[in-house]
Amino acid sequence: MALAARGRGISWQDEAALARLAPQLVINFEAGRILLDTADVSALVRTEEISRGASEVAVHPALRQALVELQRSFCQTPGLVADGRDMGSVIFPEAQTKIFLTATAEVRAERRHKQLLEKGNHANLAFLLQDLQLRDERDSQRAVAPLQQCTGALLLETSHLSIAQAVQAILDQYRTSTAS
Repeated sequence: MALAARGRGISWQDEAALARLAPQLVINFEAGRILLDTADVSALVRTEEISRGASEVAVHPALRQALVELQRSFCQTPGLVADGRDMGSVIFPEAQTKIFLTATAEVRAERRHKQLLEKGNHANLAFLLQDLQLRDERDSQRAVAPLQQCTGALLLETSHLSIAQAVQAILDQYRTSTAS
């Protein structure tokens, strides 16, 4: 949403314009790519600016409501893996497996810093940490769908886990929940 708004010259603070834009979006997922209209925006949606914008637009109740049905439409057979700060609580409350994945802000900032450097981007660790802390605060205090662990979600603290260990823990939880 932040990327679409930026491309159309809509302020991230203009709740009404954002809510009007949401139903017009054409978003598809193909072969690991994210398409907005027909443009591959896979890399763009992961930039620091757009990540920050995602948190800024997420505070608007009218926009969040406008996006619910669009987000739910992404779930098609055989299923969906969705990540986001309200996927299990608001968008897919009936999901069979819910994981509340977390790590300390310091670890997340270090991981993001490493990721950006590996992609050849400049990154400032102190700025990344401050930005993550501000986003966490903004997301946990918003009036609609605040950041919180939802009922039925497994808390998975990954600060001391490798990617492989975190993936294994998620797969184990999925197998446990589908066996029930």
